[in-house]
This record gives sequence, structure tokens and C-alpha cells, in this order.
Amino acid sequence: MAKSKPAETQTPATEPAAGRPVIVCTEHRGVFFGYAPAEARSTDTSIRLTRARMAIYFGTTKGVMQLAATGPTSSTKASAQADIDVNKVTAIFEVSPAALEAWRAIK
Repeated sequence: MAKSKPAETQTPATEPAAGRPVIVCTEHRGVFFGYAPAEARSTDTSIRLTRARMAIYFGTTKGVMQLAATGPTSSTKASAQADIDVNKVTAIFEVSPAALEAWRAIK
């Protein structure tokens, strides 16, 4: 009997986000896109992200802030999605609507 494929975890672009979309940077140079609680602030030392992706390779010409302004590029390498606690937070960037659509389009 053939094994069935595991369910796809990617959220369809039509599903409303739970939380606010952000880019989070860490003391150890980690960069994550995900959905944060509305009350999360950059003064927090850790943050819970749902449906998070790690930016493994930015693929940008304007640095990490480009990931928040316009989103990942065709050269960006990103991890699979997971719900995670990010520690040693150094910055939280708001994600623009255009960037959100680009993050949602990653397969």
C-alpha cells in the first residue's frame, strides 16, 4: 500500500494571518519572518512567531530591511515553516503588504 504524503503546512494566501507579520533579527544574526502577537515589541528579549521562516540567504541588494519592505527575492533561500520561540531579539521590523505577499508566495 502506498504511503500518503504529509499534509502541506504552507498557509494559503487567502487565509487571514494570526498576529502581525514581522521580520525578527537576533543577537546571533538570525533573521526570521513570521507572525508575532500584536503586543510584541523590540524591547522583548524573546518572541513567539507562528508560521515562521528563517531567511537562510537574503538574496537582496539592500540588506535585511529589504525583506521587510519588498519581501524575499528569487534568490532568497528560506526554511520551511514552523512555530518557534526566537530568543535574544535585537530588532523587529514591520512587514509591508507587498513583502507579506512575497513571503506568502514562497513554496
